[in-house]
Amino acid sequence: MQHSGPGGIRPAATVAGVRRFLVLALLVAGCSGGHTASQPPVVPRQRIAPPGVLAIGVAGNRLVDGSGAPVRLLGVNRSGTEYACAQGWGIFDGPSNAASVAAIAKWHTNVVRVPLNEACWLDLKAQISPYNPAFTGKNYRDAIIRYVRLLNAHGLYAIVELHWNGGGGSLANWQHPMPDAENAPTFWTSVATLFRSDHAVLFDLFNEPNWNDWSCWQKGCTIWPGSSGAYQAAGMQQLVYAVRSAGASQPILLDGIHYSADLTGWLDHEPTDPKNALVASPHLYDNPCKTVDCFKSSDTYHSLGRIAKKVPVVFGELGENDCSDHFVVPVMQLADDQGFSYLGWAWNTSSCASFPSLITKYDGTPTAFGAGFRAHLAAVNP
Repeated sequence: MQHSGPGGIRPAATVAGVRRFLVLALLVAGCSGGHTASQPPVVPRQRIAPPGVLAIGVAGNRLVDGSGAPVRLLGVNRSGTEYACAQGWGIFDGPSNAASVAAIAKWHTNVVRVPLNEACWLDLKAQISPYNPAFTGKNYRDAIIRYVRLLNAHGLYAIVELHWNGGGGSLANWQHPMPDAENAPTFWTSVATLFRSDHAVLFDLFNEPNWNDWSCWQKGCTIWPGSSGAYQAAGMQQLVYAVRSAGASQPILLDGIHYSADLTGWLDHEPTDPKNALVASPHLYDNPCKTVDCFKSSDTYHSLGRIAKKVPVVFGELGENDCSDHFVVPVMQLADDQGFSYLGWAWNTSSCASFPSLITKYDGTPTAFGAGFRAHLAAVNP
């Protein structure tokens, strides 16, 4: 999901929503709406919030904790750190203190996904307007490090991910189609170096690639993203090497193409990872499908069956745009049955429809969409 700031969806997000609708329409053409009745999840008891030292890794096609026991990631996205700094008014959108993190943990979560801005992290002044040094460079990095440590202290894993970047001389104030070869490898070398000793952190290399060519996704290419200038994109292989060359061994999440709605070419273009710790990360919203049966008819769902035999699957974003839980609850039940992980979008007090938001207040008061999500997590991890 992409957006431009607090108080609701901005034009960039509206465009993204239209693109996601068109992409998913191609994937699941012919699916009709409807309501799937919610049923209590039937899943084997799994360790959701592991005790002791927080750590995570990959063993075969499963995520495992520090003791080697299987673990699923069930949590939320915390949006804001991708756009506030680029707009010159802050680093977080809303509180980032202990009370706010405790509120997330009370939802029976064990993970938070933290979006990052490449230009703010690297202090690329030419790509930030209005530029405010209080919210970029070392100040930005230190704030992210403190927040990740706070998440860990509350028993929560952290997924740090590249959400907004520049490219072709453009500002890092929106989500580009692909990571840029000029700065993204440097960004990931820096991020991985700072977090390589924190084994409760996972890396998500790029949010929702939408230059829809699997070869480019893997190896990089020259792209022309609309009105902005052409630039050389970095492929996922280059970014995997950037993380590993920094000495970081943690799991790496790789989104698919078509805003991560399409994972059909994921296995055929899977990068080489010397640590064998890659994770497939689709994103799923309720347009155009309104039922889990509709989603199950898509090519991406069928491809997940093959992918899940080899690597773990984490739905990095899961959301519903009608202010209800008619779609997300059955999808979470399906994910439970398959052993998949999932994170709701998003822990922000914006619109429960167009954003969509899980909460109305940062004390954890849920929207109607969020209420169903919270109740399901409590049932899975009572």
